[in-house]
Amino acid sequence: MLHLTKVAVGCPDLETLARLQAERFGPHTAALTRFMPKRAAELTGGSLYWIIKHRIIARQPILGLDMVETPWGTKCQIHLAPGPIPVQPQPKRAHQGWRYLEAADAPPDLGTATQADALPVGMVRELQSLWLI
Repeated sequence: MLHLTKVAVGCPDLETLARLQAERFGPHTAALTRFMPKRAAELTGGSLYWIIKHRIIARQPILGLDMVETPWGTKCQIHLAPGPIPVQPQPKRAHQGWRYLEAADAPPDLGTATQADALPVGMVRELQSLWLI
């Protein structure tokens, strides 16, 4: 299975990403990019992993890809399942556009409960900024 990584430009946190997606796309969540990936057929069933503050922090399953006309020209629209799924934060350099991510390199989902849930939010953010969790 093949995945993509993409920087969530202008999003300081996961909540902002979810809010902006809802405002821009409504219930049919998507991401726009300039070019259609050459390996597009391998991506359906994979996920788009979001990078915020130089860390992969969430993913959304890819439902399909197609080319659409926008006010900014023709773009590739990546159709996503609604609601980002938090993953174990993993360091990742920012990049333009998207990059492929092999399944073996993808971070695991956080699940519904973690040890970090018992800590104060400020402490969790500080530990994450130090790459300790």
